[in-house]
Amino acid sequence: MTTRPTWREARAIAAAAGAAATRPPEAVPLDRAVGRRLAADLVTPIDLPHFASAAMDGWLVAGEGPWKLVAAEAPGSGQARPIVTGAHIPAAAAATMAVLRSESGVAEGGALHSTATGEPRPGQHIRLPATEAEHGELLICAGTLLNPAHVALAAATGADDLTVQATPTVALVFTGDEVVESGLPEAGRVRDSFGVQLPALIGMLGGRATGAARVPDTLDDTVAALRGARADVIVTTGGTGGSPADHVRAALLALGARFLVDGVAMRPGGPTRIAELPDGRLVVALPGNPLAAMVAAITLLEPLLAGLAGCAPVPTRTVRATAVDGRPGSTVLVPYSEVDGRAVVAAWRGAAMLRGLAGATGLLVVPPEGLHDGAAAESLPVPWLNSPWQPVEN
Repeated sequence: MTTRPTWREARAIAAAAGAAATRPPEAVPLDRAVGRRLAADLVTPIDLPHFASAAMDGWLVAGEGPWKLVAAEAPGSGQARPIVTGAHIPAAAAATMAVLRSESGVAEGGALHSTATGEPRPGQHIRLPATEAEHGELLICAGTLLNPAHVALAAATGADDLTVQATPTVALVFTGDEVVESGLPEAGRVRDSFGVQLPALIGMLGGRATGAARVPDTLDDTVAALRGARADVIVTTGGTGGSPADHVRAALLALGARFLVDGVAMRPGGPTRIAELPDGRLVVALPGNPLAAMVAAITLLEPLLAGLAGCAPVPTRTVRATAVDGRPGSTVLVPYSEVDGRAVVAAWRGAAMLRGLAGATGLLVVPPEGLHDGAAAESLPVPWLNSPWQPVEN
């Protein structure tokens, strides 16, 4: 029997498989860029602001008051004209003029008087060019997860679209004759826990679910579903074991797939498989147990999708652990929550249990020898804390 790769090795294989098939960046309109990662630095081609303007409603004044009210765009010394917030001020005169706020002045008989002591000072309430950024200045670095303020800033520079990293497409294939999609399941049946959450989870992991198929537990149906799935990545759930009802591995072999990972030395999620079809499509076959499948998706599917998008996987971080038993020959991934600076593992962490993961901060990486109390340990954040936005559908 072939030795299964370690969890760390499987993660590296997944990342390399994605990187080998990296999708090119794409330009998207600004209103569809939120939640995407910027592929190239945004450098402003203009000053921000790019012209002098009023910062307040009131009057544009020149020289000392009181001022004669005029209609000229650039009043001369001792003159003033009404102005509104954002209105253009001639650049040559901006440094010597000021805006008197509407609440600080009174206009009577063609003259304007200030009612506020010492107001206005030269240049007061005038926004000068380049006070936010000079042309050629870097505003947003490549790799940034774009939020609404980023997009608004890009618009201020005159951009109509942004070049963002690709969002790999993912087709879902659900197996399991025992699965019911609604209501209370009878004995021997289980509720579907994948169709209701995998599209959103995949979005948080950097992909975009484009369709789903549910197939009976037969080899022919599984082969047909894999053959017909049209996406960069196919994610299957269930059917990865060796029982008479498990057909995913046999279906992949029937299609001529090359296994990159044929099981992983990890718990839960050991039966996870990663394969490449002859046409280049990648397949991530997740186990049927809910926690096992989600752990495999968070830790193995994520680096594959990151590679396809041309970026690095989510890095592990170091936490201070409480004592956790290991499992010889396997990495154990355990949901945990941070309490008083310690990673406290969830009480509910069986392969079919989701209660522990639902309230978890992350997944603790437990080596085969286990962890002693106070040990420095690796962990991965749960993606709903790490990636707040789901990629916009394009």
